[in-house]
Amino acid sequence: QVQLVESGGGLVQPGGSLRLSCAASGSISSPYVMAWYRQAPGKQRELVAASSSGGTTGYSDSVKDRFTISRDNAKNTLYLQMNSLKPEDTAVYYCNVNLPIGSYWGQGTQVTVSS
Repeated sequence: QVQLVESGGGLVQPGGSLRLSCAASGSISSPYVMAWYRQAPGKQRELVAASSSGGTTGYSDSVKDRFTISRDNAKNTLYLQMNSLKPEDTAVYYCNVNLPIGSYWGQGTQVTVSS
């Protein structure tokens, strides 16, 4: 079994920054992909950024050049540095890990961008 715990969400003004963290515990074994998704009210969950255990990263066009995904493999922790936040970034952000034994999700953390 795998547990994911996100933290770091909150309320921020447009143009501000937040850093999300996701701590994974349990039956984690490399290689694996970790990713951040988000879901805004009334919209489908969408992929924001992903990171492989080998260091490859990818971003959605809507966050490219503003968000940075990183990870500490020794701590099984994933991060998302979010800069230049916009109101349209408001959503619940979820951490996901894909392992050979299955795909796991965190409980989500709310990010609200508003003045």
